[in-house]
Amino acid sequence: MLFRPLLRTLVRPTPLLSSKQVLSVRFLSPSARLKNRTTYVRNGVITAFSLAIGVSLGLYIAQQLAENSKQTFPLSSITALEDLGPPQYGNDDDLKKCAEEIKQILGEDAVKDSDVELNHHTDNGFNPAKPLPHQRPKYVVYPTSTEQVAKVMKVVNKYSIPVVPYSGGTALEGHTYSTRPGIVLNTSKMNKILQVNVDDLDAVVQAGVGWQDLNEYLSNHEGMQNLMLGCDCGPGAHVCGMVSTNASGVSATRYGSMASNVISIRAVLADGTVIKTKHRPRKSSAGYNLTGLLVGSEGTLAIVTEVIVKLQVRPAYETVAVVQFPSVNNCTKSMASFFKTGIPLNAVELLDSDMMKCVNYSDLVTRKYENMPTLVIKIGGLNKTVVGEYIKEIKSISRANRCVMFEFAKTSEEADELFSARKNALYMMLDYAFNEISPDAKMWITDCAVPLSKLASTLEELNEMMKEYPMQHMVLGHGDANLHYDIFYTPDQYELCKEAVDRMAKLAIANEGTCSGEHGIGSGKRALLETELGKDTISMMRKLKMALDPKRLLNPDKVFKIDPLDESDE
Repeated sequence: MLFRPLLRTLVRPTPLLSSKQVLSVRFLSPSARLKNRTTYVRNGVITAFSLAIGVSLGLYIAQQLAENSKQTFPLSSITALEDLGPPQYGNDDDLKKCAEEIKQILGEDAVKDSDVELNHHTDNGFNPAKPLPHQRPKYVVYPTSTEQVAKVMKVVNKYSIPVVPYSGGTALEGHTYSTRPGIVLNTSKMNKILQVNVDDLDAVVQAGVGWQDLNEYLSNHEGMQNLMLGCDCGPGAHVCGMVSTNASGVSATRYGSMASNVISIRAVLADGTVIKTKHRPRKSSAGYNLTGLLVGSEGTLAIVTEVIVKLQVRPAYETVAVVQFPSVNNCTKSMASFFKTGIPLNAVELLDSDMMKCVNYSDLVTRKYENMPTLVIKIGGLNKTVVGEYIKEIKSISRANRCVMFEFAKTSEEADELFSARKNALYMMLDYAFNEISPDAKMWITDCAVPLSKLASTLEELNEMMKEYPMQHMVLGHGDANLHYDIFYTPDQYELCKEAVDRMAKLAIANEGTCSGEHGIGSGKRALLETELGKDTISMMRKLKMALDPKRLLNPDKVFKIDPLDESDE
């Protein structure tokens, strides 16, 4: 449509003669006829020349459109990496201009570029792989509202600057690392609890609200004390990051992952457009499930700014049981039987014998346990009598699977201590590694998941595989068969540990599992995701990415490759 007027001008044909004009020409003198014929021949030559120019110009325009299409949005149902050209980001001058315009919007204090700020946003201490020096961000931006995020993204889009969304900074697979020098957009100052709808069991929160802060707020307000957010992942995690990685936690057995606890999302797209995926009803069949699309997208499709989350009701009475078995197989058989009875277990956590050794090593529990596979179970209900009946059934199932020890807490204080053995596992492991392995020891924190029926056999295969490596490991597992197979290594064993983690994930995939149950993909598991889902499925994801973010500005290089020049094997 844009080029039609130009083409009409260039290739406008000579008008046809009317019948009267034809007759008048027939009676012209020979010299007049010759003059008239010469005129029309000359006009025909000009017309043909104009037509040639128009056709050439049209072909050139079509070629340019085809090239642009190849660069940004191939006309197919999927977008393979080889169909793209490399992304074109703004240069250093563009980045400086972008930062200056953002300062005018947010104020000088909201745009940081000190070494302290940049270092803090470059390494959270938990990711094994570190960004290279040239990948460090240049600025950190702190908006305080959805409207400010939208204005920032309009400027960012104008200058084509890559942006990494950031908030709690607890991600474990490099999600919040910059891969291109650009801007980190930190939503941690967007930390307001905007509304709690007690009767509807939901809350409207800004992106930077921590799940622990939300639960504390609820417990301290009249009429809300028995409400909570069911997802309870790592300490310090913020709601937006939990949405972006589809985080879970120990209570996922009962309440599900974040995908089951989000009603609606307000988000800002790469060009600054603000969207809201749904209203507040618990169910809706109105249009595409955009909420589900953004959950787990790791900031590559949009920046989450507000979330409506479901609230769960705390059980009126809850206790904790600790059950020990001679083998992991006995543990998993018991878990499967628990679930088939329909008992509403609030949490079921598996700790292998190495993890129990670490628990006994710590000073965080008052009693010692045998170093053998253990289940830590949370049981809740309407009252002590109901929970007592659940405990009887759990004990019966455990005994049928050869449990060697079964005890449950008599008081809430004892229940808290028993479950602390699981909740504080990370700190126990780090302490053990520092004192018993090496002061330089590090822990590769990763996860995978398999069907529950394959959990025991998968663990046996993993343990057999780890005999090939001179490194210690410990295993934690959620009741949904999500495994945390954590490996200790020293700096000189980094490549060896990386190889073991890669093999671990592929073994899980071979057992009908996934390379990541709750940590996400980030930059660390991109190749594994393709192994799990196949190239065409990844190309479909890339198509969605290019549709919403054609300049590839949002969290570039995460989840899957977006640049054909990216030579990383991860």
